[in-house]
Amino acid sequence: MRLAKAQGDNVGQGEVIAEIETEKLNYDLEATEGGVFHPVVDEGATVAVDGLIGYLLAEGEAVPEPPQAQTPSSAGSRAAAIPPPRSRPAAATNGDVVPSTPGARRLAANHEIDLSQVTPSGPRGRIVEADVRAFAEQQQADAAPKLPRGLPEPSESKPLRGMRQTIARHMKDSLANSAQLSYSLELDVTEAQRLRREASQGQDTITLADVLMKACAETLKRVGAVNSVLVDGTAHYFDQVNIGLAVALGDGLIVPVIRDVGQLNLQQISGATTDVSAKARDSKLTVNDVVGATFTISVLGTVDVFTPILNPPENGILGVGRSVQKPVVRDGEIVIREMLTVTLTADHQVIDGAIAASFMRRLQATVERPAALFR
Repeated sequence: MRLAKAQGDNVGQGEVIAEIETEKLNYDLEATEGGVFHPVVDEGATVAVDGLIGYLLAEGEAVPEPPQAQTPSSAGSRAAAIPPPRSRPAAATNGDVVPSTPGARRLAANHEIDLSQVTPSGPRGRIVEADVRAFAEQQQADAAPKLPRGLPEPSESKPLRGMRQTIARHMKDSLANSAQLSYSLELDVTEAQRLRREASQGQDTITLADVLMKACAETLKRVGAVNSVLVDGTAHYFDQVNIGLAVALGDGLIVPVIRDVGQLNLQQISGATTDVSAKARDSKLTVNDVVGATFTISVLGTVDVFTPILNPPENGILGVGRSVQKPVVRDGEIVIREMLTVTLTADHQVIDGAIAASFMRRLQATVERPAALFR
């Protein structure tokens, strides 16, 4: 967490108070009302969901004390949650008290770190959580195995953190806990592209990804086994199609969800994908925006074909490569058509080859005869 306001700052309604980083999202925390900001945590602190980070008080209003039974409403202030109980200052091994925050002391105790060895960066020489975390990471780095022999000196080395660390763990768990098998097929998107360009004239642009999302929704209605999730050995199947759309960010990947895609027309799908993509890149997504997908589409328009990794607990994900014009044989003649390769990765625990093939054949038919998608 990074505080955007300091102690005593006047905050207007809608102004950003802090930048919050979670395992899935980075977003700005905005003030729901105006007031004078009084933080109770330090820069870089880790706070539980719905935990207290500070108060917005009226001019001249005293900062509430954090007694055990007090709630924000009884204190007459607007706070995020009941403040945590006070912690005793930590003592160094020589008996001197080490100036530090409660969060830093808790983290140091969890990692069995002597606070007297930690370099402080907080106000008035206090040790904050970020200091303890950096010290612990340095200890781990010092104890980590060295690079294999023969490698050159790296220009930079940095541990995976935040979103990138979450993605790494998520993908590793995905491969470890599912039986993933992939199926690729080349689609003729010449007619779909023509209709898409016609439908985009004079209004918001409909992308090929929007068309494929609509085609997948129609296909998933007919091959319902793919529109499913696997949780604790039980497969759950759905009539409603919620499609996650992988969006690349500067430091990772996020998958916002478009809900009930089967009930949307192409213009509505286009508006929804434009909205969530913009929110993702501006770090405006909420938790509700990234949960509940029953199927995912990942578009990587710079390569011809790639194998996507499942987004658990979903049982299916479609990887979409770039569309290119190439010579193909039609009715015994060589013609130029716009072709696109898609790859379905499915969990073989639930979806066997026959089901996957049925999905791909129906998707191909829907995309190559796309008039119904544009109604």
